[in-house]
Amino acid sequence: MELTEDELTKQGWSKRTTYDEPRLSEMVELYQELGFEVRLEPFCSGPEQECSECIVQRPERFKTIYVRKG
Repeated sequence: MELTEDELTKQGWSKRTTYDEPRLSEMVELYQELGFEVRLEPFCSGPEQECSECIVQRPERFKTIYVRKG
């Protein structure tokens, strides 16, 4: 079940960034090595998103990384 950004924040998740592969997997691994829980959410465009034109054309490729201390 997808949650809104407000719901994720209330659960202690912090939005970090949006990537596609291979950088997505690299960043997930890095955050896990640093002791964070990692949650991936589908990309959602909005007014706060900068430079998202290329993402909007193929949003299924991109995930937004949220983390919280494990």
